[in-house]
Amino acid sequence: MTTLPESRHTGRQPLGTTLSVRQVLTLERVLAGEPEVVAGSGQLDRPVRWVHVAEAADVGVMLSGGEMVLTTGVLLAGDEARQAEYIGSLHRAEAAAVVLGLGRAFPTPPEVMRRTAERCGLPMVVLHRPLPFAELTEEVQSRLVRRKFAAISLSETVRTALTGLITSGAPLQRLLDEIARYSGCPVVVTNLAHRVLGTAGERAAVDDVLRDWDRIARQAGGAAGDGWIHAELGGRGELWGRLLLCGHRGEPATGRLLADRAAEALVLHRMLGGASAHGWEEQSARSLLADLVSGVVPARQLLPRARAAGLPVNRRIFVPLVVPGADPGRVDRLLRLLGLPGLVAELADGSTAVLLSLARDQRAEALTARFAARLRTETGAANAVVAAAGARTAWDDVPAGLREARHVADAVADSAAAPDPPAVVRLRDVHLRGLVRLLRDDPHVQSFAERELDGLLCDAAPELLDVLRTYLATGRNKSRTARLHHVSRPALYRRLEAIQSRLGVDLDDFEQAASVHIALLAHDAQQE
Repeated sequence: MTTLPESRHTGRQPLGTTLSVRQVLTLERVLAGEPEVVAGSGQLDRPVRWVHVAEAADVGVMLSGGEMVLTTGVLLAGDEARQAEYIGSLHRAEAAAVVLGLGRAFPTPPEVMRRTAERCGLPMVVLHRPLPFAELTEEVQSRLVRRKFAAISLSETVRTALTGLITSGAPLQRLLDEIARYSGCPVVVTNLAHRVLGTAGERAAVDDVLRDWDRIARQAGGAAGDGWIHAELGGRGELWGRLLLCGHRGEPATGRLLADRAAEALVLHRMLGGASAHGWEEQSARSLLADLVSGVVPARQLLPRARAAGLPVNRRIFVPLVVPGADPGRVDRLLRLLGLPGLVAELADGSTAVLLSLARDQRAEALTARFAARLRTETGAANAVVAAAGARTAWDDVPAGLREARHVADAVADSAAAPDPPAVVRLRDVHLRGLVRLLRDDPHVQSFAERELDGLLCDAAPELLDVLRTYLATGRNKSRTARLHHVSRPALYRRLEAIQSRLGVDLDDFEQAASVHIALLAHDAQQE
């Protein structure tokens, strides 16, 4: 089984294994000693790694950092220099806090120690009632040990779950959903330019994050605060993205652990899947465009996602396009080459959807024509077609525009019907074929097509159907139909007579020919 690589931490403490000074002071056994913070009250969120009892003035040499030091001060009484040195030694050793039990040595908080601790920013706590240090030590140490094992268990649980998804070939979104489930907060993955590549979590919470994404993105690279935790994505000395837990409500150490494990999994997913940050951008665009086309999610709710994905949305003209059979990567590179901002994604039917975002003073039709012409040049396909919807000035109208472009693309899919299509095809260009394709799933249309073509469909006469299709597409031109099928005119006449006999129609009659033509268009549309 594939295992995730270990992460490297810059901190000195294992993640998820500490209590804060503030948390220690709220423990029941500690409260029994009536603790009072007399210095360093602004540093009570410092992590406590261990508890240590020490009386010697040079206590710092015995510490490694993060300890809460307990003392009675019995060796410090009457010597202010030693008292100051004691606090200074703790500060230099990066101790978490010092707890002084008041009693015979110090019936009241010593002023020298208090001032020195305040100056150093070291939390100093005094206990007004006797408290056995052994009990306090036992309580804190046992909690720290439990936390350590809990952190190890959580780490392995997350690692195992994400590794299982990776080895099963799960897509990026499935990993992000799992990360959001463990973290209980919105998860965002970005490239180094803060362009959103993927999100997960409760939809309303994610939308709230993306709505203010420009500000959040600028601040996300700083120190974590209020549950905003980030981890860098990269390998072999190269960074290519960031993972952000947005508003994690658990302990910071747990959040950092989750972020690190998630980052490791995402890096491994990219390595094993051969994907790239650009591939993740395409997935993000595909998800957004699919939601826009479906209309399940209101366009207004998708606006924050579009903005976070890097699409300009303020005071813009949106041009929905669909390019049948085009490679999304090539289309995206062409847009970049032409300096046209937009989203590109492959749709479920294999066509490529494009949503251009143009400035209000740009000419949408001219730029679309330029894009289509360059596409034909770049691909070498003289019959490549760009299906275009009318430009939209309101974001709420974009879904209808994408559906219109997709409908146009469907209508021109049959190249035999239009052997020399224009580079840009619009709704006004698809005529009857477009209407029939729009209605192809209607039961009445399906029944009509079966009834009209029954004589040719019952015994599967594909040759006669092909002849009929060409004859009607060429405007009932017998010479051209014979030439396209490489037969003589007499042979074509015999086939046309057979068709008319089977269907019981006269193809020289305009109305009957039109009825058969519509039925054939509907039949062909239903087969795709």
